[in-house]
Amino acid sequence: MKLFAGGVLALAVSLGQAQAQTTPIVIKFSHVVAADAPKGKMADKFKQLAEERTKGRVKIEIYPNSTLYKDKEELEALQLGAVQMLAPSLAKFGPLGVKEFEVFDLPYIFPDEAAFHRVADGPIGAGLMAKLEPKGIKGLGFIDNGFHAMSGNRPMKKPSDFKGMKMRIQSSKVLDAQMRALGAIPQTMTASEVYQSLQTGVVDGTEGVPSGLYTQKLNEVSKYMTLSDHGHLAYAVIANKKFWEGLPPDVRTTLEGAMKDAIDFGNAAAKKDNVDAVTAIRATGKTEITVLTPAQKEEWRQVLLPVHKEVEGRIGKDLIEQVYKTTGFGRAK
Repeated sequence: MKLFAGGVLALAVSLGQAQAQTTPIVIKFSHVVAADAPKGKMADKFKQLAEERTKGRVKIEIYPNSTLYKDKEELEALQLGAVQMLAPSLAKFGPLGVKEFEVFDLPYIFPDEAAFHRVADGPIGAGLMAKLEPKGIKGLGFIDNGFHAMSGNRPMKKPSDFKGMKMRIQSSKVLDAQMRALGAIPQTMTASEVYQSLQTGVVDGTEGVPSGLYTQKLNEVSKYMTLSDHGHLAYAVIANKKFWEGLPPDVRTTLEGAMKDAIDFGNAAAKKDNVDAVTAIRATGKTEITVLTPAQKEEWRQVLLPVHKEVEGRIGKDLIEQVYKTTGFGRAK
C-alpha cells in the first residue's frame, strides 16, 4: 500500500509538472493605435514570432486601439502588473518623471531617420532606457514611426499661419512649447479623442505621422495637411521589469530576438505606410497637401529651434549637446 501511495504521489507530481510546463506564459500587450498602423503591425509580428519561436510556451494577447487601457492609464497598469507590455510614444515618459526622453520631441532635432537611429540605437538610447528601470520598467527597443505632418482645418504653410489655432498635442512640455512658438494654443488630449474634437471644432488641428493620421481617419475631418517633417514620432517597447526578469532565461532571450525582428518589420512598415498614406489622402481629393520647399522648411526651423534652448533646463543641456554631436545637427543660426 505504501508503494502504491508513493507511486500515486509521484504520478501526481509528475502530472503537475507536465501541466506547468505546458501552460503557456501569457503576456498582455496593450497599445493605443489601430491594428493596421505600423505599431499595430509590429505588435502582431511580435506575437507571431514569439509564439512560433517559443513553440507555444508563450501566448501573446494583443489589445489595440485603447481597447484595454487609454493613453493616461497604460503606464500605471504596466507598473502595477495588470499588463505586461506596452509601446507608448516617448512623450509619455516625461510625466512619469524621466524628462530626458523629451529630447526626442524637440522640433527639427533629427535631420533624417538615420540620425534618429544613431541616437536611439546607440549609447544615448541605452542610457535613457536605463533610467526607466527604477520605475519598474524594462526598455526593449525603439520603434521609428517617421516624421510628423501638420493636419488641420486651416492652411499651414508658414509659421504665422498657426497664430490662434487650437492644436492637439500629447502631454509634453516640449510639444506645448513648440506650439506656443508657432503662436498656436496647445490642447492636450488622448489619441482616441482627436477625431471628434476635430469634427466638432474643439481643436483646429493636430500633428502626426501620415500613416497615423490616415488609420485614425483624421483626414476625414481635416481639409489641409502640411508635410513639414518638424517632429519625429518614436515609441519605446517596454515591459514590466519584475515580470520580464522573472521569465525563464531561454524564453527571455528568445523574446528579445523576436522583438528585435518585429521592430525591424515595424520600421519598414512605417516607412512604406507613410508614403502610401499620403498617396491615399491625396487621392480622396478632400485634403489639400502642402510639401514645404527647402526655403519654407528652413523658415519653420528657425522659428522652432529656439524651443531647444527654452527647455534645456528640463531635458538637460548636456544631453541636447550629445544629440547634436551624434546627429551633426546644430542650433538655430
